[in-house]
Amino acid sequence: MLNGYSIIDADSHVVEPPQMWREYLAPEFLDFAPSAEMKIQGEEVVEKVSPQVRDAGNQQMRQAHPNAYFQGYNVESHLQEMVQMGIDVAFLYPTYGLWLWAIDTMQPAVAGGFTDAYNRWLKDFCSYEPNKLQGVGAVNLHAPESLVAQLQQIASFGWQAVFLRPNPVKGRLLSDSAYEPFWTECEQLGIAVGIHEGTHSRLPTTGTQRFNTRFATHACSHPMEQMMALLALIEGGVLERHPQLKVAFLESGCGWLPYWLWRLDEEYENLHWEVKDHVRIKPSEYFRRQCFISIEPSEPYLAQVMEYIGTDNMIFGSDYPHMDHKPDIVNEMVKLEETLSKETVQKILWHNPRRFYNLF
Repeated sequence: MLNGYSIIDADSHVVEPPQMWREYLAPEFLDFAPSAEMKIQGEEVVEKVSPQVRDAGNQQMRQAHPNAYFQGYNVESHLQEMVQMGIDVAFLYPTYGLWLWAIDTMQPAVAGGFTDAYNRWLKDFCSYEPNKLQGVGAVNLHAPESLVAQLQQIASFGWQAVFLRPNPVKGRLLSDSAYEPFWTECEQLGIAVGIHEGTHSRLPTTGTQRFNTRFATHACSHPMEQMMALLALIEGGVLERHPQLKVAFLESGCGWLPYWLWRLDEEYENLHWEVKDHVRIKPSEYFRRQCFISIEPSEPYLAQVMEYIGTDNMIFGSDYPHMDHKPDIVNEMVKLEETLSKETVQKILWHNPRRFYNLF
């Protein structure tokens, strides 16, 4: 709690210790255990990351939270940093996992081995303080036939959310028919879906075919991949067929959303006949009905965005402890009460993420 606000961090991150993969991977996958340098059998799990970017990221993370950095981002340090930031509950997304099962050429069984190992490790991590640490499960999009069983296992952990990358995996969009049982099961189990991009992955990613710097690829990847993920869920009829499904678009700001919804509504007005069998209402109505978006407190147009889409669909994520995370970001959120109402700030910090994640 900070300044009287109860706070849910809807997008926090663990940093998986390198040795945990060898400890948690099933024996048949141990040959694929990443090294301390996060290479698999000598091959990088990421691409287009310069040594300068690696060093800068390491330095920024060390300076932002030295206590956690020097404790190896263990569970005790995570809880200590939550207290410092004023966060009551954190929903935990991966760091290295964002890349490990985002290798398009990876064998489906190996990707499944990584997701299973990660989920079991995260379950143990969260068990240290389950009322404060909430796991967001990983699933293996490389093997669509395994998704329902994975969801059932995740639900058995008591978790209420999974995360997906927005990028195509093995050529499949999120609306691919192979994933339909997954969406059905998410809806039936009440599992929320957080969509989270990760720059430098080895999946098809907007910008990586044109640019080489993190400056350019990071600017492109997060908002543009989220835009296309939202489009896939609408154009492919996923949100139409599953009206109780809840989806959040994380770590990309919210400024792109009004333009994109306006654009899609315009296209729908002119071309609704082309998609009428599986898009029956305006795209903006699907978003307002069942989608959420995380905001950045420094975005200069928040009031205008809220005027357009309302305040019921906005949530907050700190991105702790990544290089993009700002140590004072929670304070910045609380200071929004100077321009927004306290009621609105509390909705974003607590009520909306609580509703998205089916918390309590």
